Amino acid sequence: MPTITAQGKTITFPISPLIKITLLSLYVALTVPLPFLSQVTSSPISPSLLWLGIVIGLIVLYGALTQKVVLNEEGIAVTYPAWIPKFLRQEWFLSWTHIKKLKPRSTGQGGLVYYFLTEEGDRAYLLPMRVAGFAKMVKIVEEKTGIDTTDIRPLSQPWMYIILLSVTALLLLVDGWTIITATSL
Repeated sequence: MPTITAQGKTITFPISPLIKITLLSLYVALTVPLPFLSQVTSSPISPSLLWLGIVIGLIVLYGALTQKVVLNEEGIAVTYPAWIPKFLRQEWFLSWTHIKKLKPRSTGQGGLVYYFLTEEGDRAYLLPMRVAGFAKMVKIVEEKTGIDTTDIRPLSQPWMYIILLSVTALLLLVDGWTIITATSL
């Protein structure tokens, strides 16, 4: 990413904490019972191997959720911390002057995502939609590019993640019961 000018200001937008907590909790709820069930059912897959896979998966998921969107006077960038291996990063930088427009695309579930299109038209860059402060980020994009963003909304509303987190909490309770039952046999 280019350096920031003296009069420039950098604003960072991390992934929303609600989204992070929900996805990490769901991952734990879906995977932690597996080693216990593997042991009880005499599965050919070792519980130790499952624990190793769960830990690796958790690290990869956490790494994906450390994505940040950085805006400054020069442009917009998607970055990851240095501990994420380069081959797993999907980092990019776009100068404000190269952004031509935001193009909507429908998703398989009927939602809308938006892509930045450049003057060169060589590549489309996905507008990050799961960041904390999304409305503020979109307002800055509009100020810097002159593109009308009044119709742009986040892909998922907070209430969707609150419902998913609530269901995950119930699943964790069932997991606790499953683990207690499996280990008492």
